[in-house]
Amino acid sequence: MVQRRLDQMDAEGVRVRCGVHAGVDVPAEELKAEFDAICICIGSTRPRDLPVPGRELNGIHFAMDFLPQQNRRVSELPVDPATSILATGKRVVIIGGGDTGADCLGTSHRQGAETVHQFELLPKPPDSRDPSTPWPLWPMQLRSESSHEEGGIREWSVNTKSFTGDGHGNVKKLHGIRLEWTPDRKFKEVPGSEFELDVDLVLLAMGFLGPVQEGLVKDLGLELDARQNIKADEKTYATSVPGVFAAGDARRGQSLVVWALAEGRKAARAVDQYLMGSSKLPA
Repeated sequence: MVQRRLDQMDAEGVRVRCGVHAGVDVPAEELKAEFDAICICIGSTRPRDLPVPGRELNGIHFAMDFLPQQNRRVSELPVDPATSILATGKRVVIIGGGDTGADCLGTSHRQGAETVHQFELLPKPPDSRDPSTPWPLWPMQLRSESSHEEGGIREWSVNTKSFTGDGHGNVKKLHGIRLEWTPDRKFKEVPGSEFELDVDLVLLAMGFLGPVQEGLVKDLGLELDARQNIKADEKTYATSVPGVFAAGDARRGQSLVVWALAEGRKAARAVDQYLMGSSKLPA
């Protein structure tokens, strides 16, 4: 079905150029000179880091350095041995309790990890919808993915303080502490709750900080919002630069693929209106 849609787009005149780093291989000024409109849909891919002692040790990786490699293996594509990350036979810790962390959990199981722990800084959500988030608000409640049902140890209210190595530059221990949260969502460390955990692989899945700014975003001089996403009108998807539009995670922050699909359709209509004065595309 994907190939059918690609064939349709090709027949309609869409030209897809793979292996091109927009803003680097093709400078922003060249894009502005060649095209009447630009729509930026580059995602929200800057990962949140964990600046604690020992972060530089080998074996500590961002989740998005780990997960795409498994996609390549499943598709029988090569993975550079020098940068290969595998959980096989290792004691794995995933820091972050969201969707990306759940993906790391399932992938670690499939690769044959010895043990898998998943730590979340925030407190454990209630099993059912919390009264503080009535419908139609997004419910605050515990969510478990299929990967959680496969195993692993899942813990909340844990703060990672540091890592220590084996003397050869490889991570070997995580040093953490338990947290106590107040009703106004502030936390304090629980005295005497410090702990150590033996680890061989640490995967950082703590969310994202907006789109990559080097290249297109900076070179086009695009205004950012308070969350460091590209600031664009919610109806026209127009940015602060005339003729430049933004949609998807690059505009709204990291989210689900259904939002990317919806915003892509709406942004296409907005660009069509900008270019043609009207549009027959569905909203």
